[in-house]
Amino acid sequence: MTAGDRPLDRDEWVDGNEAAGILQEIFTMDITTARGRCAGCGRVAPMAETRVYDHAPGLVVRCPDCDAVLLTVIRAPDRAFLATTGLTYLEVALPESATSGFTGA
Repeated sequence: MTAGDRPLDRDEWVDGNEAAGILQEIFTMDITTARGRCAGCGRVAPMAETRVYDHAPGLVVRCPDCDAVLLTVIRAPDRAFLATTGLTYLEVALPESATSGFTGA
């Protein structure tokens, strides 16, 4: 069994709210309420329900159903690196002020 095959223990991760601080530096809204779709199993749920592993140089955000990596965040002093290869989309609600006057695509 390789490290990638072993089941992950509950004490190795925290819920998706743990990623709020660093993601709020990148995004200007509360990212925990954004809904993402897992590319691995298709689960659609708020980011707050994900499992965040923070015992590394960055954050690893995983799907709670299939354990696929949804996104990774690494923060450097002057920039952040965000990979979202495990999400097929991330749905973010916009404030009403941002949607006024929108007529569609």
